[in-house]
Amino acid sequence: MQLEIMPKKKRLSAGRVPLILFLCQMISALDVPLDSKLLEDLVQPPTITQQSPKDYIVDPRENIVIQCEAQGKPPPSFSWTQNGTHFDIDKDPLVTMKAGSGTLIINIMSEGKAETYEGVYQCTARNERGAAISNNIVVRPSRSPLWTKEKLEPITLRSGQSLVLPCRPPIGLPPAIIFWMDNSFQRLPQSERVSQGLNGDLYFSNVLPEDSREDYICYARFNHTQTIQQKQPISVKVILVDELNDTIAANLSDTEVYGAKSSRERPPTFLTPQGNASNKEELRGNVLSLECIAEGLPTPIIYWIKEDGTLPINRTFYRNFQKTLQITQVSEADSGKYQCIAKNALGVIHHTISVTVKAAPYWIMAPQNLVLSPGEDGALICRANGNPKPRISWLSNGVPIEIAPDDPSRKINGDTIIFSSVQERSSAVYQCNASNEYGYLLGNAFVNVLAEPPRILTSENTLYQVIANRPALLDCAFFGSPLPTIEWFKGTKGSALREDTYVLHENGTLEIPVAQKDSTGTYTCVARNKLGMAKNEVHLEIKDPTRIIKQPEYAVVQRGSTVSFECKVKHDHTLIPTVIWLKDNGELPSDGRFTVDKDQLVVADVSDNDGGTYTCLANTTLDNVSASAVLSVVAPTPTPAPIYDVPNPPFDLELTDQLDKSVQLSWTPGDDNNSPITKFIIEYEDAMHEAGLWHHQTEVPGTQTTAQLKLSPYVNYSFRVMAENSLGRSLPSEASEQYLTKAAEPDKNPMTVEGLGSEPDNLVITWQPLNGFESNGPGLQYKVSWRQKDGDDEWTSVVVANVSKYIVSGTPTFVPYLIKVQALNDVGFAPEPAVIMGHSGEDLPMVAPGNVHVTVVNSTLAEVHWDPVPLKSVRGHLQGYRIYYWTDQNSSKRNRRHIEKKILTFQGSKTHGMLPGLEPFSHYTLNVRVVNGKGEGPASPDRVFHTPEGVPSAPSSLKIVNPTLDSLTLEWDPPSHPNGILTEYTLKYQPINSTHELGPLVDLKIPANKTRWTLKNLNFSTRYKFYFYAQTSAGSGSQITEEAVTTVDEGKEEWRKEIVNGSRSFFGLKGLMPGTAYKVRVGAEGDSGFVSSEDVFETGPAMASRQVDIATQGWFIGLMCAVALLILILLIVCFIRRNKGGKYPVKEKEDAHPDPEIQPMKEDDGTFGEYSDAEDHKPLKKGSRTPSDRTVKKEDSDDSLVDYGEGVNGQFNEDGSFIGQYSGKKEKEPAEGNESSEAPSPVNAMNSFV
Repeated sequence: MQLEIMPKKKRLSAGRVPLILFLCQMISALDVPLDSKLLEDLVQPPTITQQSPKDYIVDPRENIVIQCEAQGKPPPSFSWTQNGTHFDIDKDPLVTMKAGSGTLIINIMSEGKAETYEGVYQCTARNERGAAISNNIVVRPSRSPLWTKEKLEPITLRSGQSLVLPCRPPIGLPPAIIFWMDNSFQRLPQSERVSQGLNGDLYFSNVLPEDSREDYICYARFNHTQTIQQKQPISVKVILVDELNDTIAANLSDTEVYGAKSSRERPPTFLTPQGNASNKEELRGNVLSLECIAEGLPTPIIYWIKEDGTLPINRTFYRNFQKTLQITQVSEADSGKYQCIAKNALGVIHHTISVTVKAAPYWIMAPQNLVLSPGEDGALICRANGNPKPRISWLSNGVPIEIAPDDPSRKINGDTIIFSSVQERSSAVYQCNASNEYGYLLGNAFVNVLAEPPRILTSENTLYQVIANRPALLDCAFFGSPLPTIEWFKGTKGSALREDTYVLHENGTLEIPVAQKDSTGTYTCVARNKLGMAKNEVHLEIKDPTRIIKQPEYAVVQRGSTVSFECKVKHDHTLIPTVIWLKDNGELPSDGRFTVDKDQLVVADVSDNDGGTYTCLANTTLDNVSASAVLSVVAPTPTPAPIYDVPNPPFDLELTDQLDKSVQLSWTPGDDNNSPITKFIIEYEDAMHEAGLWHHQTEVPGTQTTAQLKLSPYVNYSFRVMAENSLGRSLPSEASEQYLTKAAEPDKNPMTVEGLGSEPDNLVITWQPLNGFESNGPGLQYKVSWRQKDGDDEWTSVVVANVSKYIVSGTPTFVPYLIKVQALNDVGFAPEPAVIMGHSGEDLPMVAPGNVHVTVVNSTLAEVHWDPVPLKSVRGHLQGYRIYYWTDQNSSKRNRRHIEKKILTFQGSKTHGMLPGLEPFSHYTLNVRVVNGKGEGPASPDRVFHTPEGVPSAPSSLKIVNPTLDSLTLEWDPPSHPNGILTEYTLKYQPINSTHELGPLVDLKIPANKTRWTLKNLNFSTRYKFYFYAQTSAGSGSQITEEAVTTVDEGKEEWRKEIVNGSRSFFGLKGLMPGTAYKVRVGAEGDSGFVSSEDVFETGPAMASRQVDIATQGWFIGLMCAVALLILILLIVCFIRRNKGGKYPVKEKEDAHPDPEIQPMKEDDGTFGEYSDAEDHKPLKKGSRTPSDRTVKKEDSDDSLVDYGEGVNGQFNEDGSFIGQYSGKKEKEPAEGNESSEAPSPVNAMNSFV
């Protein structure tokens, strides 16, 4: 039986006793942690935990440290071999072993040479239970040789010719990184025409005159020793053909010019590799790099194909302008023939590269540690693969198993050692060696025979607190040999907990997937094996979640006002929440204007800077929630213009007490213009660096007329002063005399230092340069330093001119760097700068998110989960994950539609997200991609999901047609968005009486396949209101409403008749009732007899009167008062004349001159003569028809309703009376020949009064 001691799966909360990790059969021998409780009385064979790499290149300038760390019980002792023989460290005074470990320290800094200790080393860790050995560690000192001296002749060639500038760097260890720069340490620009090959040479497909320069320099950087070597500069001169002909004729022969090819256009030829075919061998797991560089005019373009297959999508990259093909993580499947194609306008050439992928050994199943009890059986399995197939050999305690002491319990069968009926003496450390010509693997695995009763290592009475509806995990870390079985119980009684409700993990942890209130209680873990039993109790408490029941709300306030945000939190009564307010995800300003109460944040005297997002964050020890609101600040209402004026500018400026870093400025104030001066503002100009630009220096109170000013070095100062009062600021004064201070070293370094790569293989260091004022002296420069963060490399530094960036080339992709930029000038250096961290350039992510699955929440919402990609594969700053989703085909319509992909981006490292706004009853497809600063990675495999049915939208239309006395017909169009399969329609209707009261509601179900329905047995001349909606299995949709009226019962009302002139085509109907349905019949009588047609229309509802009461008008009241006064005067005069006996012949004058405004009614028809109408008493004419929009057309007749209404729409009161006369509308145009009734004029009113 095999013994496994499993680690804890995950932590629940802080403050718990940690679950210890133990020996585990499935853990690699290089990573086996030991628990202090077990170490007290449990023995274990040695395990190598740390060692130096197999190929160990050391810096010859530093001490050599060869690591070898191991653990075991009892603690192991260490020994070493050098080149296969015992290495006696006691005989070498320069070699010491680190206390408590096997790490060797060789002190070559004081004396000795690194080359002396070059060789193969192996470490052995041994105790009473066995011996573990390290890999063979090959120690070699790094080398960075100088370039050999050589004389390089200048190169002269025609424009258009090809050129190869050889680099041929010295052979170092490890190999150098090659790059080409000029004398200014600037990278030479490269393109499809000019590029650097893998061997370091610089290739020109064709040269141009601008390629002429004298400083083509090849640099070799040896990273291990942080040294850079450079080749002698190469001079290249490119001459145009005409110039070259003149030069050759005068001085040269053709053979003295570089090359002999024509500069005319030509098809491509390969500069490298040579010939039509070549071979390439690469090891599995490495990066396969294939290169083709061609010359030609015009510049050829390179393409790549694989002859017997396709290039792997996610592992293929093109470098150096398509001239280099790289395939990462190559495997045997990548073997084959690759073809590069060079093409320009004059031809195409091909080169075939045959690639063979070999493989150093790699593990299929590495040997794992075995913990067995006496009498048990087990096996060590060691399986590896490679090309060629590796050979497997076994060692026991570091000795080849063929010559090791015999153990009757073991049997070797190729790559497997089988153990049966083991005893304590069977404990040992076995090594498996898998090797071929390309390398080897060495794996240590021990067999430890123990007999131990069960132990539970989780602390007793551990308390777990979990929020309701979340998972709960209760730990039970155990140990025993043989492997114990684990059972869980709840409470003091009851049976063991089963898998149907709980999850029992192999490491002993009990998981409650969704913890509820009734999950609270005491749980007991019991471990048993044949040697005994152990148990432990833990306690679980379930808490209510924290919720924000009153969230802060969006606010818009004026500048200077006060605003408050409310945030009420509900939480479990046993938890104490802390509420924190944030502004724009940062702390609140340390300002007395911000006051935090129990449930409120109050901001007083709001300013523009207070605008932003305010977040209420409620935390407990178990959970946290947050809610946010946005504050917008607007300008207050403008204030009236001031009465007084701003001050006059100061004058008479004088500089005194002139020192290196200070000066005293005095001035005379100008007139304050009746508003006291509150302060003076002093500004300065630097005539040397920023002439004409004034900067703020300081401010002093309005009662002060002198100021002691602090100065900076190397500045040519001028000063000016402005005065300010409550009304504003004065104009500036005249400038003072100039004062030049002495130079000094910079006192500050550049700000905003950043390190970001613009390409995957560079690091762009940028900073904000110091301005001239901050330089403190002439000759401003910057010292730029950098080194990798996760390495022991020394700082690399370069001094650059007064620029704002420096590009470090040849960096690994997305590696953290430490960066610092220090200012210096001719006087000295600025203080030591701060170190910031940057990253080299990003590249596109390599891996797609895995395990993508979708959970449909409802008909319009789905939740997507995915596994995060390994951070190493992101190759940049992880910005988030992006979901592409689209609907392929609607489930109900089953018709193809244009596929419109939607995108949702989830920031950061989230592994799930919600998709809102989905269409119900639809098929969706989605995939997930990881996003960094460079762009998107590959898409995950598409996942398909389906949304369930939803409720439909309202029917597209509803019309009522064919009204009769007792029936109405409804026609409709189905919903535009059924969101499922329609099951039926629901029609509800009720009558409406003349007072707009609703009658009883009738409910009717209609089959889903109908689009027309006739209602019968309705009341005649009655208005009905209809409510109509559709249904699916998900429920009822939105309703659409309509109203209609049945026709009048002809049997209960007589027809009214009007005779109309046969030449007319319309007729106006008067005296109709509002809100009433009428039937109209138009008949024509001629030689062929009487022909008629009918139609039904409904008059509009009555409208409230808009008549103006003239008695309340001011002008009318004034006029009436004047008339009354005039009448009173007349009465007084009459009374006086009457008393005098005079006679006032009013009656005679009235008889002789009757008032035209006061006329008797005509006796024949009882109408006023001026407004008579010959047709007023005619019956309603037959055949008049109202248009379908319920308006009455304007006629020529005097009694047309249009003459009294607004426009063409007549209006009625609720009681049916016509209100057009007094509605205040404009009068009818005289050209129409019709007259209308007018409102009583003031003259009529006066006559009536008299």
